[in-house]
Amino acid sequence: MSDVPVCPRHPDRESWVRCQRCERPACPQCQRPAAVGVQCVDCVAEAAKGVRQPRSTFGGVLRNRDTVVTKVLIGLCLVAFAGRYVLPSSVYAWLPLVNGYYLNAFGPSTWWQPLTSAFLHGSPLHLLLNLYALLITGQYLEPLLGRVRFVALYVLSALGGAVGGLLLPGTAGSSLVGASGAIFGLFAALLVVNRQLGRQTGQIAALIVVNFLVGVFVAGISWQAHLGGLVTGALVATVLARGRRGRRAVQWVGTGAVAVVVLALLTYAATRSPF
Repeated sequence: MSDVPVCPRHPDRESWVRCQRCERPACPQCQRPAAVGVQCVDCVAEAAKGVRQPRSTFGGVLRNRDTVVTKVLIGLCLVAFAGRYVLPSSVYAWLPLVNGYYLNAFGPSTWWQPLTSAFLHGSPLHLLLNLYALLITGQYLEPLLGRVRFVALYVLSALGGAVGGLLLPGTAGSSLVGASGAIFGLFAALLVVNRQLGRQTGQIAALIVVNFLVGVFVAGISWQAHLGGLVTGALVATVLARGRRGRRAVQWVGTGAVAVVVLALLTYAATRSPF
């Protein structure tokens, strides 16, 4: 019979129940419970578009706890490390990621090195320690800050670590590789964020002190890069904390100001190079 109602999504099904919003027939598969009666899946999806996503106090969207950025960063470090074993030496030597940079040889012609060196590691142990720290801190910070803010924090901390390695004394002639500068920036952000939230910070502070002292007293570790990343991460996190509760302009203007300072210091370091 032509006047038998059918579901728009499933025309082969008789549907005597109608959506309370659009009044179209909806079969059991397409029905969704509503405050009164049911709604169809199309109306529920349309209504969801107008609902603002809940956000954390720092601006991160609370739709899920998936840490996509953290996983991508870990993947990039693994790919960069595996490249030396998988790719032919002639190909790997051509890539910008191939080597860390000598701190007294950094110049305008190698402008990418402060960032790409943060994805390289000198040994499997070096790689595993940094990736474990990145996994733990990223799982906490990325959902809280949001993906874009977390990327800004990580990248600026990595560049801040390069600034420390380039400008602080005691590193001339040494090669700088590793995500440690960025990791120390994440450590600093953990401390700042937890203080703002009124949470415990003693263990985080102890972790920072112990790891920094290891870099001071163990040969082959750049405490200068650790300090640069730590200070930069603390500055970015402080800006993000000051701009919490919806004051996004404060967050982005402040983060941009930190970025300008870090890039200016890198430019200054490049001009000092004899190469």
